Amino acid sequence: MPLQEVGRDDRLRHAGLVLQGEEEQPLRGAGPLADDDRAGGADEIAVAVADEVGGGDDAARIAAVRRAAPKAELIVDANEGWGEDALERNLAACAQAGVTLIEQPLPEGRDAALAQIRRPIPVCADESVHDRASLEAIGGKYDAINVKLDKAGGLTEALALAAEAERRGFDIMVGCMVATSLAMAPAMLVAQRARVVDLDGPLLLAEDRPHGLRYEGSIVYPAEAVLWG
Repeated sequence: MPLQEVGRDDRLRHAGLVLQGEEEQPLRGAGPLADDDRAGGADEIAVAVADEVGGGDDAARIAAVRRAAPKAELIVDANEGWGEDALERNLAACAQAGVTLIEQPLPEGRDAALAQIRRPIPVCADESVHDRASLEAIGGKYDAINVKLDKAGGLTEALALAAEAERRGFDIMVGCMVATSLAMAPAMLVAQRARVVDLDGPLLLAEDRPHGLRYEGSIVYPAEAVLWG
């Protein structure tokens, strides 16, 4: 998803996690979400799925989210959970649903099949990329990378990783681990060059630190100086 007015008002759009299917309740959340701003009125939705882990039908889950949010931009995170036998089927289902990006469909180190098939929509490396040294091994298999400060080892390497990845033709996504706003704020510097931004870590906590980032729907605003202490 494109950044909105970065450089004019410094806001970033981010994708928030909405649905993670489970075998017993594969579509929980998809129907009710259509009635509120978390889906029906959302700009961007990140959908976490994992056929191999849950044993369910990710194609059905993705279709259900699309029905609940027909106008939203969808990003699917497979979390290394698809097997090679389901790969092309799930990619086709994502393409049918108009998904923008798929994160890490196959496990790290067992993703060679991505270089041997047609990828109808961009595939993003997450667990398969950490820093610049990781880039050589993912060539031909991925179209984008997910830059996380935690994986890269800090802001300096994250910025260098993003620059080198762009030079090699990869699109950039910026993601995060579950953490407070103090961990998100530096990542916003990398996010200004990203196609997709997923910096929702503080939203997954029961309580953020004082003076945290301000979120309004899919918009996250830059940190105030007081956050840095």
